[in-house]
Order: sequence, then structure tokens, then C-alpha cells
Amino acid sequence: MSRYDPATLEPKWQQAWDEAGTFLATRTADKPKYYVLEMFPYPSGRIHIGHVRNYTMGDVIARYKKSTGHNVLHPMGFDAFGMPAENAAMENGGHPADWTYQNIDTMVAQMKPLGFGLDWSRMFATCDPEYYGQQQALFLDFLEKGLVYRRNAVVNWDPVDMTVLANEQVIDGRGWRSGAEVERRELTQWFFKISDYSEELLDALDRLDDWPAKVKLMQANWIGKSRGLQFAFGLVEPTRGHDRIEVYTTRPDTLLGASFIGISPDHPIAKELEAHDPKVAAFCAEARRGGTTEEAIEKAEKLGYDTGLTCRHPFDTSWELPVYIANFILMDYGTGAIFGCPAHDQRDLDFARKYGLDIVSTFVPLKGDHVKPEDGGEAYVPPKSEKVHWKLAFDWNDEATGEEAIDAAIRFCEGKGVGHGVTKFRLRDWGLSRQRYWGCPIPVVHCEECGVVPEKKENLPVELPKDVSFDVPGNPLDRHPTWRDVPCPRCGKPAKRETDTMDTFVDSSWYFARFTAPRADTPTDVAEAEYWMNVDQYIGGIEHAILHLLYSRFFARAMHLTGHLPEKCKEPFDALFTQGMVTHAIYVTRDENDRPVYHFPEDVEIHESGARLGATGEEVEVIPSAKMSKSKKNVVDPVNIIQTYGADTARWFVLSDSPPERDVEWTASGAEAANRHLARVHRIATEIAASEAGPHEADEPLLREMHRTIFDVTAGIESFGFNAAIAKLYAFTNTLAKSQAGAEAKRAAMRTLAQLMSPMTPHLSEEIWHLLGGEGLIADAPWPVADEAMLVSDTVTLPIQVNGKRRSEITVAKDASKEEVEKTALADDAVVKALDGGVPKKVIVVPGRIVNVVV
Repeated sequence: MSRYDPATLEPKWQQAWDEAGTFLATRTADKPKYYVLEMFPYPSGRIHIGHVRNYTMGDVIARYKKSTGHNVLHPMGFDAFGMPAENAAMENGGHPADWTYQNIDTMVAQMKPLGFGLDWSRMFATCDPEYYGQQQALFLDFLEKGLVYRRNAVVNWDPVDMTVLANEQVIDGRGWRSGAEVERRELTQWFFKISDYSEELLDALDRLDDWPAKVKLMQANWIGKSRGLQFAFGLVEPTRGHDRIEVYTTRPDTLLGASFIGISPDHPIAKELEAHDPKVAAFCAEARRGGTTEEAIEKAEKLGYDTGLTCRHPFDTSWELPVYIANFILMDYGTGAIFGCPAHDQRDLDFARKYGLDIVSTFVPLKGDHVKPEDGGEAYVPPKSEKVHWKLAFDWNDEATGEEAIDAAIRFCEGKGVGHGVTKFRLRDWGLSRQRYWGCPIPVVHCEECGVVPEKKENLPVELPKDVSFDVPGNPLDRHPTWRDVPCPRCGKPAKRETDTMDTFVDSSWYFARFTAPRADTPTDVAEAEYWMNVDQYIGGIEHAILHLLYSRFFARAMHLTGHLPEKCKEPFDALFTQGMVTHAIYVTRDENDRPVYHFPEDVEIHESGARLGATGEEVEVIPSAKMSKSKKNVVDPVNIIQTYGADTARWFVLSDSPPERDVEWTASGAEAANRHLARVHRIATEIAASEAGPHEADEPLLREMHRTIFDVTAGIESFGFNAAIAKLYAFTNTLAKSQAGAEAKRAAMRTLAQLMSPMTPHLSEEIWHLLGGEGLIADAPWPVADEAMLVSDTVTLPIQVNGKRRSEITVAKDASKEEVEKTALADDAVVKALDGGVPKKVIVVPGRIVNVVV
């Protein structure tokens, strides 16, 4: 009997798929299409078991849909631009392109042995000139349609990497790569006008029925629609250039609690003051050293500078409010100015207490003990739906919810001629400029005569120069005259290329469309996009729930506007699934200075008494399972797993142990158990293949269970319940192993089991299919369909307990009498053995449930 040998059979079937072109996607009219896509990886050089889980989920869906008669597109590529490659060049020498493409080669070599049913012919990297040249063409089309513009903006500046950082790249006020303290700096930047689509992007979320509710909520909060009041505080003594301060507030019901005006260090009034006052300039410079993220602002100490200016309250001209420059106010939000209401905003309260400003409550709760902030309590910020006592025009009015109070306050203010109600969005335009080399060049030229001039499309791609140096900080493109200095495309006079490159979010915001025609000489082939789009099932991490998905939704709309995608693609992802992480225990020892030293799992031996280093025997501290992290070395290399157990074991385990939306812990014991089960399936198949014809009395129970398994596994796959589907496959394997059915029924059942397992364990399934005489490749075989008549059972399976311990189970007719059930149970071999010649005191039959034998 042949043994289960993944090292032999897995390469064999991968070669068979390649030779048959099994997973090549070609447009055809005779099948419905299905496009499944996992968020593509960054080429870090190593995949980990978390990648395996993500891509295996997509592969299960792709293989299943192929077997149900769909024409499947399942591509793979690499999100290849970005700072890591540039950092590697700075640290180790060499070129970012060499580092990137070497890593891509390594990762492809790691991924192919996993047997993913991918159309590798469509693979690209976003750093391929063929790809980013078409991205430059999109940029020019967006520019022509008014979706791109250039202006000064305050940005997060990393003084070590010397580049702009997106908000999510700032962690605790520091650059995510360099760890340097981020500064606020004003630079001329390119922007996409995503804010023009705020309302549309928000409203369309309601139509994304197959997206997780939490993702839609996160996007809605990021877009941030609000209704508020826009008005102005008049300055008591105007400055040289300003006589008022414009404010937008979503809580006009707190106007009577105003105690100060706060402006951003980048507000025009602050800039006017700092130009003439060194103390103001010093304060503004200090304030700009903080990051621009809400998280960084919330964590930073709240600092203010009293400008000496005052404003009149719009309800009472004798009521004057001091004007402070404050480090927690951003120019990009609202008008860059606020009125502080300390009683109902904790940040304002902390600021007011620090600087000795007034605190006045404008509403109080209806019930319960309440210490007003002016009496030492915390800021009172009730939900907008909660009823409170509130006041307006200096009188306490009847109780009302916050929403009612806001609406009433807007009506009151408009009636008094104090501003007007407006709807605003939190979403700001997308700044895409990055001051670095390893990114897509922005295809414009700066000419003293003509201004900013778009590059001609026939000159695309504007390729990155290869002869660059990273021996000094900053963008090498700024100091590369032969690349930077070019004639103006319009007038021919000397000009300079734009040396900023595009944010890498741009690269990943349209790759899904490029996969439909990756070699087209335009950004898309509209006929291919019309056929393959939308992505029917998109799979990826929750960490991309906001920006990547939001930017992709914007890009799809912009590509429709510019003629590159049909209208149906304005929402490019029909269904979205966000998978959990793969976790692993962390193994740590301590050095002589008591600093942690982390160890890879393969270097640690686990014993009953604990964990020790295999090389030295040193005792190892085991930290409970956590997200896999290269820095903590708690990563599992799939290459080692494949060499030890085979790819199918890795695929089976990551799907079987937990619902796919939850985290799963990788354990060596779990992998070993998965491998033993697959070896058992192989052994059963080998035995069935060698069996001779036999009795057929037990055929029907086996075939009924086979059809029930088909039904349950199909439902599990279609609902992303992979772990539930695998549980059914475990159970059916046990049924098949114990069955007394005839050889042909067993062969049919085993072939069906192989088909049902094939999306998860494609190599083993192909081997069993071939062993049992299946026609062609199992990857091309139609999915089995459950016979509804076989799902209706005339029998019931009852467990048998002897003295409370389960010993066996019997299958009897549903309408069998208690006497017949008792007789069958007592005749069961396992029960006879358990009785050991004894006579039971009683037999309790619970119809349809269980048989209890009491000795």
C-alpha cells in the first residue's frame, strides 16, 4: 500500500495544472464569470502563514466557483513601491528595484508550492514601468477632468526619511519606519479631489449588502457627514488683514458656553502675527512639531498662546472672548478655528483649566447626580439622542434631545442673522505627493514660461532613472539633473520634471481593474473590464477597511468619468470579506542586561516541563499567542511547513481551526493532527481502490450521508464557513471508514469526498481522484450536487451510552419501536463488549435522541 507522500504528489499535480493551463482566465461567452481577488502583498521577501490563510480562502472560493461552471479570474501581483525598498538601499547599498524584484522572485517561489489556482500569466508589480506608465496616463486624464490639483498644505513630515507621511503612517507621533518625531510642515502638494464624492461615497455604502457592517461604519465615520452652523466672531480690534474669525461648529447648542476662540498655528491670523512677533513664531514652530493625526493631537499636551486679540460673542457685543493659538487645532478641519466650550468638551475643559478660562454649562442631565464642570466635574457630553435640560438666549428651556437642540439652535441663529446651517464632511482631499524616489513619478513638468505642463502621453512612461544614489538623505530625484532637467513639452524651453512621486495608495487603488487586461497599452481594455468587473469576492485584512477601500471606490468613479471603466464598476467590489490573523506564541529569553531576546518557533523545543532552546537547553519564557511579528520572531515559515507536512496540511489547518473572520493560533500539534488526518484519508482511499465487490445492504446509509455532506459542505463554502465545512468532512471520513457498504458505493463516496476536499486540499484530492478512476483533473470536474430525495432520511442514528459513557451508535428506522431499538442496541458489538457477559438493569430509549444502558 502506498503511503501519503506530499513531497512527491504535490509537485506532480502542480505540473499537471500548469501543463493543462487549468487556471488561465480567458473571456468567453458560454460561462458566467467570477472574479475573486485577495489584497495583493508587499514584496517583503518572505511570506508567512498569515499569507497562506488569506490566499487559501480565496483559492477555496476560486476552485469551488470553477467547479460550479464559472469562468474564474484569480490573479496575483505585488504592491511594490514604497519606503522599505528605499530604506534597504540606504542601509545595505544596491538599488530598490534589485531588492524588490529579488523579493518578488523569492515570494513567488514560496507561493507556487502551495498550489494556489492562480493565473500567473497576469502577474505584475506596481513598480513595473508598464504598470505605472498607465497610472501616469490615468493621472493625466484625471487632471484634464479637474480631479487633480496642486496647492500648499500642512503635512506630516518625517525629518529622517525626509518625506511626507500619510496620517496612518504616523504612530504615536513618530514615523512608522524611522521612528523620528513627526513635524508639521507646509509644502506644495498634489491632491485628488475625493471630497467632491463625499456624499456619493457615503450614500453608496447602503447598497453594499455583502460588505461587513463594521467596515461600512468605519468608512461612514471617516467620511463624517455632519450638520452644523457656519458663522463668524468679529474681532474687537481688527488685525492688518482680518476683522473676523470664521468658525464651523456641529454643536451650536453650546454657544452660550463659549469661553475662548482657538485658531490653528497655520491659520492666516496666526501666520500674520508670527511674521511680526518672534514669540508667536516660536510658539507656532513648537506646535508644528506635533503630528497631524487625531491620535497624535489627543495624546499631546494641549498648549495655547494668548494672542491678546478678543472677539465679540454674536449674541452679546459686550461679551468678549480671548483668542488663543492652540496646538490641537488643525487647519485642514473646518475653518482652522473653533470656539471652546469647556463644559461640554473634555479637551476644551482641560485647556480652560490650564489657562484659567471661564467654564459655563449650557445643558444638564435630566436625572441623577451631576457635578457641573464649573464645580469640578468632568465635561458633560451626552449622546445626541439623549434628552437634557438646555438653554438658549439665556433661558432654561424645556427638555430636548441634543439633535433637537442643535436644530433649534441653528434656526435661532439664522433668525438672529448669526451664520447659516450647512452640511459638511470630514473627508479631506487626498494628498498624493511623496518626497521619495521609489514611487510612480508624477508626469508633469514645471516651466517658467508655461507653468505646470502635463507630460505628453506619447512620452509615457516617465521612467525612474536607474543611476541614483542614497548616500545622503532626501529625494535622489531632486539631485539628478539629467533626469530632472528637460525641455518643456509645450514651448520647448528649459524646464524641470516634478520630483515628487505618488503615494503608494495610488498604486493599489486601481490594480484590480488592471488585472482584467494587464498587458493592454491603455490603463484598461474596456471590453475586458466590462466582462470581468466587478470583483465578485474581495478578501483582505481589516486594517485596509478605510483608506485602501475608500480610495479604490474613488478611483473607480474617476476611471468611469475618464472612460476607463463602465458605469457598473463605480463600486468595484461586490462582496468583501475581512479575515482574521494567524497568531503564535512568543518565545523569549533575557540577555545579561535583562533585555528580551526573541526566538523562532523552530529553535524551541516544547516539553511537559516547559520550553527550552534546542541548541543550548536554556529555559524559554512562553508568552501567550499574539499576532505574528517579524520583530518578535513568532512567525511560521510556510516553506518549513511544506517541507515537513506538505502544502495541503498547511491549507487544511489554517481553514479548519477557527471561523475565517476570527484569529487562528498556529500550533505544531495542530499541524501534526491535520497531517495525520490527511494521511488517513489517503490510506482509506488506497484501501477502497484495492477492494473487491462486496455486499450492498449498507449502500443506502452511506450514500444518504454522502448527499447530506455535499449539501452541508456546499453551504459552508458559499457562506465562508470553511471550518464548519471541514468539520462535516471529518465526520464523513469517519462514516466512510466504518461503512459496510459495497465497493462501488464506497468508491463513489470516496470520489465525492475528494471533490469536496479539493478546494482545501487540491493535491491530495487530485491523487485520490486519479487513484479511483476519476475522469480528467478533479480541478476541472463539476461540483457534486446533493440529491434532495436522499436528504430526507427514513432512519435516525442514535448514540449508545453504557453507564453514562458513550460506547457506540446505531442506525435504526425512524418509526422503530422501543423494543426494536433496545434489541438492536444490545446486539451492538461495542455494547456486548462493554457488558462483558453482564445483564443490564435497565435500557432507557429516548426516541430520536439516545439509548442509555445501565449495568
